[in-house]
Amino acid sequence: MTTPDSPTETVTPAEPPSDSYVKLAMRNMVRKGRKSLFHFGLTTVGLLGLLVGLAYLTR
Repeated sequence: MTTPDSPTETVTPAEPPSDSYVKLAMRNMVRKGRKSLFHFGLTTVGLLGLLVGLAYLTR
């Protein structure tokens, strides 16, 4: 049986990672600049194409 005066172990919460996902993504984009920009461009063109296609089909 423990008394209130006895020392107990304190559990410290785990520290969050020092870099956030956004920082890691930005660092990766800077390191692989041209490839990342190419993929960003493809995504943009694809999304715009999808939206224009849906607008055309639902007119």
